[in-house]
Formats: sequence, structure tokens, C-alpha cells
Amino acid sequence: MAFGLPSFSRPASTPLLGIDISPSSVKVVELDDAAGGGVGLRTYAIEQIDKGAVVDGNIEQPEVVAAALTRALSRMGSRTRGAALAMPASAVIAKRIRLPAGLTEEDYEFQVESEASNYIQFPIEDVNLDFQILGAVGAEADEVDVLLVASRKEQVEDRVAIAEMCGLQAVVVDVESYAACLAVQYVTDGLPNHAQGEVIAVFDIGSQATALSVYLDAEIVFEREQAFGGQILTQDLVRLYGLTPEEAELKKKSGDLPAGFQSEVLAPFVDQGAANISRTLQFFFTSTEYTKVDRIYLAGGTSVVPGLLEAVAERTQLPTALLLPFEGMQLDAGVRERQLEVDAPALMTACGLALRRFGP
Repeated sequence: MAFGLPSFSRPASTPLLGIDISPSSVKVVELDDAAGGGVGLRTYAIEQIDKGAVVDGNIEQPEVVAAALTRALSRMGSRTRGAALAMPASAVIAKRIRLPAGLTEEDYEFQVESEASNYIQFPIEDVNLDFQILGAVGAEADEVDVLLVASRKEQVEDRVAIAEMCGLQAVVVDVESYAACLAVQYVTDGLPNHAQGEVIAVFDIGSQATALSVYLDAEIVFEREQAFGGQILTQDLVRLYGLTPEEAELKKKSGDLPAGFQSEVLAPFVDQGAANISRTLQFFFTSTEYTKVDRIYLAGGTSVVPGLLEAVAERTQLPTALLLPFEGMQLDAGVRERQLEVDAPALMTACGLALRRFGP
């Protein structure tokens, strides 16, 4: 349990809306049980938010974010009131600790709070704590690995307040990278042998940053973030063609772009993106014990920029694909498949949050 607030990283048996709040948009996904078993995509929505409403993971303008979430909920027409939200990894302290096996829930809470004081630099009363028992250590099983998660109360409460402003109840407050891991696991479960033993690199390319997460057997083994995203395209349109940022964003969405866009803006952006991904992989190899990556997935709204996928595959010489978190799911009749193909890579975290209602 999280002490006094919705739980981090726990499954919820009730229907949930997976709500991903990023600097550029609010993304909402609702999944349900598919006919005949499995998981189905019931509905989803993406709503843009004004620049400055969310900065470095902090919600600076809650009314603006709540208005975008309200618009998304209206479009979806969902009656589900339970919500799963996520904290950015930068706002969370996560540590693996070892504790004696067989303690009561209350004893684990006491031990976790005692351990947390070793890692947290601010008063413990200003923090929301949670923990998850991961499993026994070694054959003797007299100790267990425990994941300790902590975040400032005010940052958690900001997200809970957004949900409440929209008539929702925050049931789960997760960590973005853990939620994304669920979506990645869902995708890799559809690969031969569930991709066991494969090292998989997922590049989440958003509007402002690209986050690399490397997975091995459904566990994150490496994370790194760099400042590269779709905002560069917007800035180049403004700089080269005298547009306002708002006009540039509209032209990106409509495809009504200047004649020189392909050669003057898009091609350099694609080349820079592929080069950054290649360099980040090299950093991964030189700073860890890993010497290979078996496959690359691109996610995030900027991953669908024309030519980027092909450029990454050519530069890295590795199997590269878009991460489509709804692959194999049953789609509700109201879901437009063609639009979903464009939107799906941006919905990785929201999908992972919605998956919290299924499975362990």
C-alpha cells in the first residue's frame, strides 16, 4: 500500500483509465476484457495541452491539464471513474532492498519506512512511500527482494487532484517507466519464446526528450534520457519560415508544409535522430556489461516521423520497429484502425497504466 494515497505499481481489479500526462498532451486509454478472452481496446483519446502547463514533470497549470483531460474524457464517452496515473521517473526514488522473509504487512511497512530514511534527503512526513515484494533471494528463501518507491507528496497529490477535478478517482499512482514496461512486456509476449533472453532497446521519442529503456526478460536494466524530440521540428519551422509556434504545430499535423520542408527540415532531423540513437546505444555498451541489443522499438509521438524508423534501422543494422502496444488486442467497433496506427506508439505509457487492471 502507499501510505495514505493510491498505490504505486499495484494491479487493480476494477476498470481503469490509463492517463499519461506529458509536457505536450494528455493521453487516455481504456482497456477491457475481450470476448473469448484476452484484452481489448475499448477507447482512447489524445488531447494537446498548452506549452508550460507541465514542465520537467511538474504540473504548473493544473486547470489547463484538467481541461485537456476533460476534453479527452468527453470524446471517449467512458463511464469508468477509476484512474491510473504515473509519476515521471525523475520525481521518484526507487530502490531494491532486502528484508527478512515472512514478515507481516505492518512489519514490512515499518522496515520500508526505516530503510527509506537512508535514501531520502527530505523529511519522511513529506513523502509518499510504497513497496512491492519481488520474490525470494536464493535457495534458502530467508530473505526477499523488496522494491521501495518514494515520491514527494505534493507531486503525487498534484496528479490526484487533476483526476478529482475531472470527476475521477485515482486508484493507482505508478511510475512512468514501470507502466511502459508493462506495455513492452505485452508486446514481447507475442514474440517467439516471449523474447526470453533478448536484450530489447525501447526509445520513447516525445516532444522534448528521448528516453531509452533497455529490457531483459521484462526487467529494465538500463535507462537514459537526452534532449531530442519533435519540438526541434517545430523550432526549425519557426526559424526558417517565419511561422509562430502555434502555426508550426498546426502545419505539422495537417501536412501543409513549406516546399523546402523535406530537404531543409525533415532530412536533417531524421539524420540527427538516427545518429543520437546510435550514439546512445554505444554509450549503453561502453557503460554496462552488455555487448549486444537484439531489437529496437521506437515509441512516442515523434517516432512516426517519416523516414526515422528506416534511418535508425540502417544506421544501427538492427531489427527496428514501432512499438504498437495494442498489437493482437480486440478493438472496439468505435476505434478507427487507421488513426490508431498513427497514434499507437504515443500511447505506450497510457496503455501500460490501463493494463494495471489485468494480471499480477
